[in-house]
Amino acid sequence: MADIDYGSRLRVGLLMPSGNPIAEPEIRAMLPAGVSPLVTRLALRGSSKPELLGMLEQLEPASSLLADAGVDVIVFHCTAVSTFAPDLAGEIRERVEAASNVKCFTTADAIIKALRRLGAKRVTLLSPYISEVHEREISFLEANGFAVEGSAHLGINTNSEMARITPDAIAEWAGDNISARADACFISCTAIRSAPAISRLEQRGGIPVLTSNQCMVWQLLRSNGIDMNPGGFGRLFSIIGCDE
Repeated sequence: MADIDYGSRLRVGLLMPSGNPIAEPEIRAMLPAGVSPLVTRLALRGSSKPELLGMLEQLEPASSLLADAGVDVIVFHCTAVSTFAPDLAGEIRERVEAASNVKCFTTADAIIKALRRLGAKRVTLLSPYISEVHEREISFLEANGFAVEGSAHLGINTNSEMARITPDAIAEWAGDNISARADACFISCTAIRSAPAISRLEQRGGIPVLTSNQCMVWQLLRSNGIDMNPGGFGRLFSIIGCDE
């Protein structure tokens, strides 16, 4: 008889952009047996302000549908939206929890938690985004107490374009843009194939390298008492517990 993993340890409901084909494969690669991701999509393909904020229009119905599946936690998993403004992640959490009666965190929450647990103060920010989205993310990091020490962005507008960037291209581009003065590098966006580049970049740069999908999985596991390290996805997973 086939051994089917139904999520005996943890079921996580993911609210993700509709145009993102990358996050789920990376997340599955990092999750241990017994943790099951259940996904609901919200409309988002591009990077304009109306499109990003429009992703929140169906937040409550989508959260309620995930609650129907009996998930243990809901994650709003979109970096550009959850970092749109310093207080937006908190508003998203409150709306999801009110609609579902299930605890929630966002990608932005996980990024900040991970950087703080690593003791990072000066962060290189690398993203595939258009300029206005990248600049908002710089402001978000600065509002949370981090100095952005070097940054670069690729000026890409849609999830489908972002998904086509190869891990090798990401590793080469990122390696050329990590500041020597930074004590951590954050490669933003859930829709780029950055996970395979983490270990290579850490070896090259000598500092922790974080990605959106990696940070989310780390907080998901640690906040639910799961201390495993999947291996190959960076120093972050050596950190046990996510309390600051």
